Amino acid sequence: MEEEDVLSVEERRVPEAVEEQNVDSMEHVPEGAYTFKTLRRGDILEGRVVRVSPEEVLIDVGQKYEGTISSRELESMEPAAIEEIQIGDEVLTYVVNPEDKNGRIVLSLRQAELEKDWQSLERLFEAEEILEGTVAGYNKGGLIVQLGKVRGFVPASQVVALPRQDEERALTPEERRAKMVGRQLLLKIIELDRQHNRLILSERAAKRLWRREQKTQLLAKLQEGDICHGQVSSLCDFGAFVDLGGADGLIHLSELSWGRVSHPSKVLQVGDEVDVYVLNVDREKRRIGLSLKRLQPDPWSQVEEEYSVGQLVEGTITKLTGFGAFARLKGDEIEGLIHVSELSNDHIAHPKEVVREGDTLTLRIIRLDSDRRRMGLSLKRVAEAEYADLDWRVERAAMLEEEEHEVEVESEGKEEKLSEVESEGAEEIQEAVSVAESEAL
Repeated sequence: MEEEDVLSVEERRVPEAVEEQNVDSMEHVPEGAYTFKTLRRGDILEGRVVRVSPEEVLIDVGQKYEGTISSRELESMEPAAIEEIQIGDEVLTYVVNPEDKNGRIVLSLRQAELEKDWQSLERLFEAEEILEGTVAGYNKGGLIVQLGKVRGFVPASQVVALPRQDEERALTPEERRAKMVGRQLLLKIIELDRQHNRLILSERAAKRLWRREQKTQLLAKLQEGDICHGQVSSLCDFGAFVDLGGADGLIHLSELSWGRVSHPSKVLQVGDEVDVYVLNVDREKRRIGLSLKRLQPDPWSQVEEEYSVGQLVEGTITKLTGFGAFARLKGDEIEGLIHVSELSNDHIAHPKEVVREGDTLTLRIIRLDSDRRRMGLSLKRVAEAEYADLDWRVERAAMLEEEEHEVEVESEGKEEKLSEVESEGAEEIQEAVSVAESEAL
């Protein structure tokens, strides 16, 4: 009885061991070795060219499948394009027909290229990257752009407006779009629908992204004190923006000139190319401060050499305030203040009772502080007796300087005339010698 029990146990162990051995052996079989994919129209397969002829291109697409390029596609291909296909080339194919009447798989290289382009565009769309495309056509709504085998559409609202030349101002919007055919554009995909063959692009979005990337690079390398070349991109009441090559910096109104500027348009115009001095770089706020006047000599550095207290100067009224009037000295960027008490010997409530902006007047310097960049001027002291001696000496010096200049001019004139006489005399002597020599012969 015990022997029968032992045998029954052993009998059960034999099939279990066999089953375990089968399981172990299956673990070493590659996954998918006994699975075959059912091909469908639209599948994209990687294959290897195994035969090439003018009538047929045979491609091994794996899993014991071989397909052929459709005869219609081969007929439409240039002979040179067929010659470029070599045996052993790895190619991407598109399944046109999983099985034709002859039992063959019909493939397409052209459709595969189209699908490959779509896949590439999908990656760019997901990564939000910029791409470049050529304007292939246009319609009333915008521009048609060619991206490999795929065509995309750029709505007119997404096209960056370019500065119009004089001859383009008379063109209609449609005529201007026609002139853009063939132009390369930086673009960003804003909508992609593969099923409906829909690809919408934006030049504006690409430009914003490109400028943001350029600004990041510029902020990383820009240093205070650098001198950069740029183009004025826009003007506003508080200053001018300058494009430094993808990033804008601001020239504040106070940094446009050493003199007073009421509006940036008095100094710059959009489109002007300028050299600018980098005042500061704020990488956290992504701001660049620029200066135009720092590249010009500071007029206040020489002010004490050119001007002195008591001197008469000519100035133009630039601004009126409740406490006085500002005047810019002729031929200079220096501005001085005429206090309201220095405008007239009579009591006045406001400078406008005596002067107006734009008036050119003779003024007297009564205070000078180059360190604080301040000059005090007076209108009422122009004819005061206490400055009569000073004015006479200044006038006398000017007269002497003018007389010296006249003497120099007269002297130069005499030297020039003497030179002409000597030249004429030399020519006459040479002519006489020539005549004598000819007579001797």
